[in-house]
Amino acid sequence: MEGLRTPLREGQLVRRLIEQGIRDPRVLAAFARVPRRFFVPDEAQPYSEGDHPLEIGYGQTISQPYIVAAMTEALQLEGRERVLEVGTGSGYQTAILCELLPLASTVRTIEIVPELSGRAERTLKELGYENVEFRVGDGASGWPEAAPYDAILVAAAPEEVPAPLLEQLSPGGRLVIPVGPDPEHQELQLWHKLPVGGGVDRKILMHVRFVPLTGHSRLH
Repeated sequence: MEGLRTPLREGQLVRRLIEQGIRDPRVLAAFARVPRRFFVPDEAQPYSEGDHPLEIGYGQTISQPYIVAAMTEALQLEGRERVLEVGTGSGYQTAILCELLPLASTVRTIEIVPELSGRAERTLKELGYENVEFRVGDGASGWPEAAPYDAILVAAAPEEVPAPLLEQLSPGGRLVIPVGPDPEHQELQLWHKLPVGGGVDRKILMHVRFVPLTGHSRLH
């Protein structure tokens, strides 16, 4: 199925992302090469190109493309980073991250629902992605043995930022995460660990609606 990954083209989705303010050409190129339809259930196929979240089963969703793009752009990836994704879900965001990193860099992704992790792993393998490792587990605990990470992206919302994720962020690293007690009161936050001293800066990017981050026990 690798041949199904399309070359860069100014399709409807990419044009819409540009209109919505996405500017990073590498991020736009990644979206042009990753067809969203491969990551949604059959019953959602007619809506796969729309800019809205879709249910993928087990109480989880695939985020709308604009949110995926905005979170990815906020990481400011250059292609050499060590990246951790929390909340594999459908694998769509995972594939976008894989597109932005060379084969020498590995995206590590954690999903608490085994069925979703297995489905995403099969999909990415069929699409030809090799620079990715999957794990089933509590994403709030991170993946400590492969830390530190230059970039961490979290695709589900805890009430507070889990301490292990900040601990596993490298100096100068960036964490993008939705935070809030419920979908009506969530903020997409960017945390930047300072290169010296271990301190962090936080910036609120926008208000968002995400499913809760389940299974986490340790909070910052």
